[in-house]
Amino acid sequence: MNHAGRVIAVTGGSRGIGRAIVQRLAVEGAHIVFTYATAADPAARTLEAIKAAGGSAEVHPLEVADFDATQAFFKGIAARHGRIDGLVNNAGLTKDNLLLRMKEEQWDRVLDVNLKGVFHCTRAAARSMVKKRHGRIVNITSVVAVTGNAGQSNYAASKAGIIGFTRSIAVELASRSITVNAVAPGFIDTDMTQSLPERVREELLQRVPLGRLGKAEEVAALVSFLLSDDADYITGQVIHVNGGIC
Repeated sequence: MNHAGRVIAVTGGSRGIGRAIVQRLAVEGAHIVFTYATAADPAARTLEAIKAAGGSAEVHPLEVADFDATQAFFKGIAARHGRIDGLVNNAGLTKDNLLLRMKEEQWDRVLDVNLKGVFHCTRAAARSMVKKRHGRIVNITSVVAVTGNAGQSNYAASKAGIIGFTRSIAVELASRSITVNAVAPGFIDTDMTQSLPERVREELLQRVPLGRLGKAEEVAALVSFLLSDDADYITGQVIHVNGGIC
């Protein structure tokens, strides 16, 4: 893909899938503005890797659940660069627990970051895109939004909400030549899955017809495509990258 000259914001871009996305887009010519919530060191290392490869990027701390902070963040991008061409809503977290043990604050925190954060960022970025009458938005959801997963009712609900949000906003923004799509990764080989016990990893693999974990770079490739001109007629879709999980 060619993203030369474009300004693309990526939330949660310091590690895992987010890091793969920002590195791919930077290599393809975009100026990346990515965020982190608490992991300052990984964010700095990601920025260094991008610049070492000849890419252009900047990194900022951002709490996506904070409405005022997100509005100020995206106004800053528009002021500095004159445009926001793309947005990838990747920031998210988990606070797993079984329903009868789940605390209200566990539920609220996951919904605030994973779902309300997408609303905050999309609303702010879309203002700039509407003025330019062009834009690309990609929301990162999850396979569990469709399949469900024991102990993750809060996470699954937040990711399912992203799907409904994506389809609704795609309809609203289509007349302004703004596309909105969602990518639903399955079990991806990241720091989180690498830290799982071997028995749990084997159980996960048994659920994947292709017989392996996905790569963060494979998710990034799809995100890059959806942000490109080649995806101009694709909007309101949820595309799964999950090795065949049904």
